[in-house]
Amino acid sequence: MFELFDHTADLGLRVTAPDLNSLFTDAAVGLFSMMTDDLSAVRPNLSVPFTVSGTDREYLLFDWLRELLLYADEHRVLFGRFDVSVTDIGLSATARGEPLDPARHQLAREVKAITYHELKVDQTPTGWLAEVIVDI
Repeated sequence: MFELFDHTADLGLRVTAPDLNSLFTDAAVGLFSMMTDDLSAVRPNLSVPFTVSGTDREYLLFDWLRELLLYADEHRVLFGRFDVSVTDIGLSATARGEPLDPARHQLAREVKAITYHELKVDQTPTGWLAEVIVDI
């Protein structure tokens, strides 16, 4: 589960999940939900593998979201579905989506960058919590 929250000139993403795989998956869904008004309109026609190394969970989340954002910007695609496996040394994932189609994809805002500001990934009594601020 994720929710967006306002943060000065930026936008925040708060994610709660029962496990790390779901946390990183929901964070990716939340990121692309910031960009488009209807993420369900994104078809899973394109499948892109990602591998991100790292042992610090906060930096791993930052790097994961940054890789997704860079790929999406460079290739003009939107992703809407994600399979993520987090390990002690990083993550491997598959993002599914399609090329941006202005006729079908209503863009909500441009996410310029993922920031380190107030970045956190914490284990809670009920699972995991992450917060990420993005520059819009």
